[in-house]
Amino acid sequence: MLPTGNRRCRARLAAGGAGGAAAAAAVLVPLCSVRGRPALLFTLRSRRLAGPHSGDVSFPGGRRDPADGDAVATALRETREELGVAVAATSVWGQLRTLPDRHGMTVAPVVANLGPLEALTLNPNPDEVEEVFTLPLAHLLREENQGYTHFRTASGYGYTLPVFLNGPHKVWGLTAIITELTLELLLPGRYRTGAVGTDR
Repeated sequence: MLPTGNRRCRARLAAGGAGGAAAAAAVLVPLCSVRGRPALLFTLRSRRLAGPHSGDVSFPGGRRDPADGDAVATALRETREELGVAVAATSVWGQLRTLPDRHGMTVAPVVANLGPLEALTLNPNPDEVEEVFTLPLAHLLREENQGYTHFRTASGYGYTLPVFLNGPHKVWGLTAIITELTLELLLPGRYRTGAVGTDR
């Protein structure tokens, strides 16, 4: 599925005009295959890290460095620092729309195809990454693995965020939102936002 969707996805990302030069941070959304099955690669952030994201499920990424030319450069640099993998710029498909995290920092998700995971040598930085795991797209598409969490602010405003369940770790927050956008990009006819009820 990933090779055949390459051109279509690149075209959709380019047409979206995501930009991203002004984003304060970027993450890499790593598409890969595991034993021939299309998947997404996630990390569990090290609990050694200070700050609110310690122990969270995430994609590799972080704050933009002044030397980074754009969001793609930030995402590739952070992936190299966290996972020890040099992702070629030619593997990048494009960028999803920039999103705010829960602290208001703008994050640019950069989609790239890493190819077969078996061909990669991952060397996670233990100071930043506690665990690396993958979830097959087929797992993410099953309704029993999808949920939604409802929030209400002090002012009474309510909103709903996706969550992906029944994997090694629950995928929630900004990472779940980016996962949802990625599924919509890859499989627009098979993934439906808001198809299920609340988080169990």
